[in-house]
Amino acid sequence: MAKKDKLTQAAESIGAVVGRAEGTAKKVAKAGEQAAKKAAKASSVAKKELAVISKQVESLRKQLYKTTKKLQKALR
Repeated sequence: MAKKDKLTQAAESIGAVVGRAEGTAKKVAKAGEQAAKKAAKASSVAKKELAVISKQVESLRKQLYKTTKKLQKALR
């Protein structure tokens, strides 16, 4: 095998550094994607819960209105 010259050694070390940087970048990107998925899922759950709570509030508002009417009628 031929002896490696300085240029080849430098290219190998640069390639190794670039490879490590790419690996780290992929790990960071994957972690970011997972965090985004979790946030989207949490947002979806929050929207559903908000819809349920809104329905409950509307139901209670109607019930309060009916009760108020009955009370006013009884007090006359």
